[in-house]
Amino acid sequence: MGTAQWAEVEQGYEPEPSEWMLAHHALSRLAKERAAADAEEGRWLLAALRSATHVHLGFASFSEYIERSFGYKPRSTQEKLRVAAALEELPVLTQALEQGTLHWSAARELTRVAVPENENEWLALASGKSVRQLEELVAGKALGDDPSSPQRASERRHVLRFEVAPETFALFREALTALRRNTDAALDDDGALLALARLALGGPRDDGRASYQIAVTLCAACGRGHQPANGELIPIDLDILAMAHCDCQHLGCVAPHATNDSQPVSPPTAHDGAHVGADVQLDNGPQLDNGPVRPAARANVPPTSAPVHTRAQQTIPPALRRTVVARDHRRCRVPGCRNSAYLDVHHIQLRSEGGPHDAENLLLLCGAHHRAAHRGRLLVDGPATTARFRHADGNPYGHAVEPQTLESRAKTFRALRSLGFREADVHAVLARLHAEGQLAAAPVEQWLRAALARLTPSHARA
Repeated sequence: MGTAQWAEVEQGYEPEPSEWMLAHHALSRLAKERAAADAEEGRWLLAALRSATHVHLGFASFSEYIERSFGYKPRSTQEKLRVAAALEELPVLTQALEQGTLHWSAARELTRVAVPENENEWLALASGKSVRQLEELVAGKALGDDPSSPQRASERRHVLRFEVAPETFALFREALTALRRNTDAALDDDGALLALARLALGGPRDDGRASYQIAVTLCAACGRGHQPANGELIPIDLDILAMAHCDCQHLGCVAPHATNDSQPVSPPTAHDGAHVGADVQLDNGPQLDNGPVRPAARANVPPTSAPVHTRAQQTIPPALRRTVVARDHRRCRVPGCRNSAYLDVHHIQLRSEGGPHDAENLLLLCGAHHRAAHRGRLLVDGPATTARFRHADGNPYGHAVEPQTLESRAKTFRALRSLGFREADVHAVLARLHAEGQLAAAPVEQWLRAALARLTPSHARA
C-alpha cells in the first residue's frame, strides 16, 4: 500500500483515548459507586424507619422526612424500603449490588421473586439484561419462583403516566369522552386509549413493504451516494448505502446526459427507495448488490442520453417480508431494544457476498442497530431464529465492553470495507486477531496492519 493510501486510511485515527472513552470510564466508575451507595442507603433507610428517626425530628411521617431529605416521593421511598428489607435475606444479591456488578433497578426486580435458595440463578439470568428484559422475566411470577417457572398471569397490565398542562388534560378527557360516545360498545381506559392510538396512526400498515421512503441518488462514476434535502444533495456514508440495499425498492434509473454544448457532465441519478435508500440500476448496468459500490465496478458502463424507466420492484418479496415481520413480532431483534416502528429488514450475510433472500438470513433491526451492524459496531451471527448479537469487542450485547478494543476494531472494520474488502472476510480476520489477544489495547494502525497482512486481493469485492 502506498504512502498516500496509508495517509488517507490513517487520517483521523488517534491512539490516545478519545472523549467518549473517558466518559465511558467515568460513567462506569460512577455506576459502581452509585450501586454501592444505593446498598448503603437502603440499610440506613431501614435503620431510620425502625428507630423512628422522623419522630425524634418532629416530622409527621417517615415519607415526609425522606422527601425533605432526598426529594423522594412516597412511592419511591416505599419501594426502596421493600428492596432493602428483601436484600437482608439475599446475601448474594446484596454483595453484587455493593460491588457494582448489579445496579439498583435490577435488584428491585429480582427481589420480587428471588429467595436465598435461587438467588444465584436469578443473578446469573440478570447478567447482560436490561431492566425492561428483567421486568418481562419477572412478570407473572411470585416470590420464590425459579426463572424456569411458568408465568401465572394470563393478562399483563401496564401503567401509563403523563404529566401534562391543564389544557392538555382537559382536551384529553374530552377526546376520551367523544370516543366512548361514538363507539357501540362500552370502553374502559384500555379500550379508549387503544382506539385513540389507532385513530392517530391512521390506516393499516403493509408489512410487506417498508413503512417509510427516503430518496437516495447513486453516482455510477464514483459509487458515492447522496440524499436530497430541500433540493440539495447531501453526501451519505457508504455504510448507509449498505443499509439501503438490505431492504428497499428499486424504482428504475436515470441515465447520464449531456449539456447543450455536448460536453459530458456527471450523471445524475434519482431513485426513490424504501427505508434509507434504493436498490437501483445504473446506466443499463447490472443490479447493484448490497454494500458500497466501487468505482471500477461501473467504469465500463456506456453512457446514454435518455432516462431508463423500469417498473418498481421490491427487492425482498412482500410475502417474505411479512413472514419476517410476523416472526420477529414487529420489533427490533437486538436484546433489550424497545423500537418497534420504522424497522429495517437486515441481511445477516450480505447479498453481495452470496446472502440469499431467505427467512433465516433476514431479521428486523431498528435504524440505529441496523447502522451499527453495517459500521462494524454490532456483530450479528445467524441463523435468524437463533441469532447472536455481540459488541465489536466480541462481548455479548448488553455486557461490559472493552472500549479501546471496541473502538479500534470498529474503525479497522470501516477502513478495510472502504478499501473494498468483503464484510464476511473482514469480520473473520478481526475475530481471529481478537482471539489471539495480541492487539487488545493496540491502536487502530496496528489492527489495520495486522489485518492487511492476512487479507489477500481475493478477499476484495469484484
